[in-house]
Amino acid sequence: MKIKPDFILKNIAGSFVVIPLRSAAVNFNAVIKLSETGAFLWEKLSQGAQKDELVRALLSEYDVDEATASADVDKFIDKLKEADLVE
Repeated sequence: MKIKPDFILKNIAGSFVVIPLRSAAVNFNAVIKLSETGAFLWEKLSQGAQKDELVRALLSEYDVDEATASADVDKFIDKLKEADLVE
């Protein structure tokens, strides 16, 4: 799984915001603001990380148990799929 190439993450005044580029800018009618953890996962997905890699990354970066990390990753990926941001 990977973030579609027409979307980038920017840190604007301390807020992480998803910015559509090229043709996506015409068809995308939303603003997506991510938490620090969401931005962390976004960067990993931009590099093509799979779910198990995302869970491991959360476990190594944050003080969270595996069940919570897995559920959070599932929820994050579902939201990205709903917004059609991943391929």
